[in-house]
Amino acid sequence: MPFDHDIDLSPFNTLALPGQAARYLRVDKPAQLIDRAIADMPRFILGGGSNLVLTGDFDGLVLHMAIPGRRLLKEDAEAWYVEAGAGENWHDFVQWTLAQGWPGLENLSLIPGTVGAAPIQNIGAYGLEVGERFHSLTAWDFECGEFVSFGREACRFAYRDSLFKQEGWHLNGRLAITGVVFRLPKAWVPNTRYADVAQELAARDIAAPSPRDVAVAIIAIRQRKLPDPAITPNAGSFFHNPVVEAATAQALAERHPTLPRYPQPDGRVKLAAGWLIEQAGWKGKALGPVGMYEKQALVLVNRGGASGTDVQRTMQAVQADVQARFGVALHPEPIFV
Repeated sequence: MPFDHDIDLSPFNTLALPGQAARYLRVDKPAQLIDRAIADMPRFILGGGSNLVLTGDFDGLVLHMAIPGRRLLKEDAEAWYVEAGAGENWHDFVQWTLAQGWPGLENLSLIPGTVGAAPIQNIGAYGLEVGERFHSLTAWDFECGEFVSFGREACRFAYRDSLFKQEGWHLNGRLAITGVVFRLPKAWVPNTRYADVAQELAARDIAAPSPRDVAVAIIAIRQRKLPDPAITPNAGSFFHNPVVEAATAQALAERHPTLPRYPQPDGRVKLAAGWLIEQAGWKGKALGPVGMYEKQALVLVNRGGASGTDVQRTMQAVQADVQARFGVALHPEPIFV
């Protein structure tokens, strides 16, 4: 199979970081992955590049997943089962499901990236994680040399986590997800428990929102808070919201009464990383070309000409300041290559 060589990867990551791929292949069909030459070389599976920090050149093969397609696979009395190719743009796919009358993903509107990457990160926002609507996926397993399927339980979804991250398969290139099926319940109930969403709907004088109303509200909120990567390169929320023991959260709240806290089903408490970063003085602050966004401290931005090293330097400085002030460790969401 012919590969492209020495390809500039800066257009393929939303932080616009420099780096070259020694070899590159755009994958439009699952059958392209079967070539044995691919299995025998180091590789990286690239989606939309919205959750990626390039630290330099990649001396291997970058497989850029661009498999298209979306369709209603089947339906039963309780749900629609909708399938999409791994290369489909996530936001466009969500809006398409709504246009077809299949709600359930509206809270995940305007999240950057591709459908194939969504289950790896178990993307989530405004009270919903993709694992809650996930049914199954198909992937090519380079180690076994066959297509494999994973159901919801097998994916071991957790907060911004999954089997694919836990086993390191997203980094070592063992699996290339080719398609994902989502289960969208017919008994739809609006998910507006996040204060921002409820307030946005109230401001629009909407008391009984439709799925489209919820999507429009969330799109408006995200556009106000988050920079457009095409204008200000960024990778969205850069740090996980830390989850700590209840006693730790209580002690922090006693010292910092305005600290946002979100009790979790296991008894632990999720803290707002953006609040911690802002209180540590990093909102709008930069080290050289990399800083934290002035409207949302959780978002790391490239103000122009940054490298992966610049990103790492700023990340480490933010982590150190939050640790020193609150005793809380922050962990990055993006993967580093």
